[in-house]
Amino acid sequence: MYQQFYQKFLTANAGKQHFACHSHHYWPDVTREAQLAYWDDSARLVDDKWQYIFGQKVPQTQQLIADILNLPLPEQLVFAPNTHELVMRLLSCFDWQQPLKVLTTDSEFYSFQRQIKRLAELANVEVVQIPTEPFASFTERFTAAAAQAEYQLIFCSQVFFNSGYAIADLPAFVKGLAAVSQAMLVIDGYHGFMALPTDLSEIAERIFYLAGSYKYAQGGEGCCFMAVPAGSEQRPLYTGWFAEFGTLAAQKSALVLYSEDGYRFAGATLDFSALYRLEAALLLFKQQGITVGRIHQYVQQLQQHFLTLLDELAHPQLNQQQLLLHDASCHGHFFTFRLGSASQVAELAAYLKQHGIETDYRGDRLRFGFALYQNADQFDLSCLKSL
Repeated sequence: MYQQFYQKFLTANAGKQHFACHSHHYWPDVTREAQLAYWDDSARLVDDKWQYIFGQKVPQTQQLIADILNLPLPEQLVFAPNTHELVMRLLSCFDWQQPLKVLTTDSEFYSFQRQIKRLAELANVEVVQIPTEPFASFTERFTAAAAQAEYQLIFCSQVFFNSGYAIADLPAFVKGLAAVSQAMLVIDGYHGFMALPTDLSEIAERIFYLAGSYKYAQGGEGCCFMAVPAGSEQRPLYTGWFAEFGTLAAQKSALVLYSEDGYRFAGATLDFSALYRLEAALLLFKQQGITVGRIHQYVQQLQQHFLTLLDELAHPQLNQQQLLLHDASCHGHFFTFRLGSASQVAELAAYLKQHGIETDYRGDRLRFGFALYQNADQFDLSCLKSL
């Protein structure tokens, strides 16, 4: 019933079953008009487009995101082309010549994982990684680890990209961490935003929350954001001229000044066409009454139908015994199957692709994603019967 909003992508990919939406999500048709609108506004306004973008487009998009996450202050949201840029800005708040202790997990996305691994090559940087498995005890183990040492940074995903495991009660999890640690708390919400109903109102003053438009927000690459706690006095070393917006001092200062809102973590000039697309997608959902709760309920129905088909197939590799599923009531919008080896996964993914089934895999894990543009009646896994 939602396919009407995705006709351009569906038409361009006719004959395919796209189960890689957790990685490369289809965009709704309104994003094409938004992309063209950015060009038209650039031609119409030229130099004056910045006043229009920062005066209207940015605040409108901030408000749409704030409404979804129940954030009290939309102006605390800052945009960047990718989350890695925002992560680097957070890391640059620390003096890397002083001891830096970081608590994280063994299941963070590659950009953070790679960056923090590189930083750990410095003699004064220590990184402690807590395994996400077993999932049933993760939150307790992670919180206990946070209490055992003095950390400067704690970084954790809301939904883990390599399993789909989701933290069931994010506010309680954050409050538990805040009770035992004064560290900067950062939540990577990329696989949670616009997938799982998320209310940050109780913890907005304590966490930095990262997400973006490439996954479930459906605006494509190039527009990520971070919710910054109000009253933050952090002075990132990695800073751009956008971070001067909103400074109250009119006179020159010996110190570099920062915006008093979320834009103290801003960078410099970027292509805002991605923000146009994100705004268009979120506005479509708002106008159609498509809440995150409705999206999540629909995806859960798709997932249940998918599991029913799997049970009927009784495939030796792709079955519920290989599924990393802790709690179906609170899980990401993709399933992860752990097979015997990376080569088995690659071979199975290639076979599925030959039969028009698009998936995504990492190492020994094969992932199937679910989205609004799918219809359970069109799921066809019959090709697996011949394996």
